[in-house]
Amino acid sequence: MTVSTQGSIHDVLVLPYLNHAIRMLESGYATATDIDNAMCFGCGYPQGPLATADEIGAAAVRDALLARFEETGDNLHKPADLLTKVAGETGTFAAVAGDHLKAPELRHTIEKIGVVGTGTMASGIVQVFAQAGYDVVFVGRSQEKLDGVVAGITKSLDKAIAKGRSDEETKVAVLGRLTGTTSREDLGAADLIVEGIAEDLEIKTQLFKDLDRIAKPGAILATTTSSMPITELAKVTARPGDVIGMHFFNPAPVMKLVEVVTTDLTSPEVDETVRALSTAVKKVPVSCGDRSGFIVNALLFPYLNDAVKLHESGVEMAEIDAAIKETAGFPMGPFELLDVVGNDVSLAIQSELRNEFGEPGFEPAALLVEKVQEGKLGRKTGEGFHTY
Repeated sequence: MTVSTQGSIHDVLVLPYLNHAIRMLESGYATATDIDNAMCFGCGYPQGPLATADEIGAAAVRDALLARFEETGDNLHKPADLLTKVAGETGTFAAVAGDHLKAPELRHTIEKIGVVGTGTMASGIVQVFAQAGYDVVFVGRSQEKLDGVVAGITKSLDKAIAKGRSDEETKVAVLGRLTGTTSREDLGAADLIVEGIAEDLEIKTQLFKDLDRIAKPGAILATTTSSMPITELAKVTARPGDVIGMHFFNPAPVMKLVEVVTTDLTSPEVDETVRALSTAVKKVPVSCGDRSGFIVNALLFPYLNDAVKLHESGVEMAEIDAAIKETAGFPMGPFELLDVVGNDVSLAIQSELRNEFGEPGFEPAALLVEKVQEGKLGRKTGEGFHTY
């Protein structure tokens, strides 16, 4: 493959991303508004993929994809049926969205929040709820871990004060809502419990069995997993209708997006309550079902994988990064982002997507696999696609 212009780099990487998003809409997996909000608030993109397709024009996107499909024969480059339909009718995706829904309401009383975990994500979730006025009980394995959560939140609040975004009175109030404990039994009074522990299905399964025993009737059990099957967690409880995904993005106090992930067993009242709660804590909730990648990862990582394949074909990384930032307006180029995310994380997610959807085009790029095998994982190891 020969790519010599920024325009063609855009077509090679961005057009399949738009096509994936259109197929996601076409399947009914998520609404147009939620797909666009997911990529704007989850990735910092200036606009969502469906709005971008409307801006370029459905017919232009279709024709450019057809040209790619004729060149590659990759099913991922074949224009989605909905794209062909919208292009033929000279319409827009905004017009076919059909997702003007009323604002969600709290169907469960939520006053006390429980959080399991003391890592970066769990600590951020604790801070989000405490800042929104909720009393939060958080569980860690040691007093040292619990103290670390409070210290981290204190440091974050001090930074906000230094920047004039908060004050000492608010800081004292937020810290006063925190209760750390090493005993899960102390979660018994929580109305919602969010787990933010290791991405290990066996460990999470054991936790949900425990939470099912401890939590009061009617309590919502949420996981902030980005990759584990939520249905499997729901099935080990006697309350599968009360189990849901509440996928925050890191760092949770800063990132606006929450993917609200329902299983076939999740009750509508629990779904609506979690969406309403997400709005109440000043987040942007988007709804989707329990499958690999949810919205953001399912659209983001194939694009990153395609960028690695494009580099393998002979195009310089710097040229790709610069072209994407200039032509698509993305805040980071794909190789800059890969090194921030971690190549091991990227490979794991891409492998899951390949297994879930069975698309040959989702096969992880050989160079990505090689980087992980060499331990070149990105910024966290000092070397990935770049050296730090």
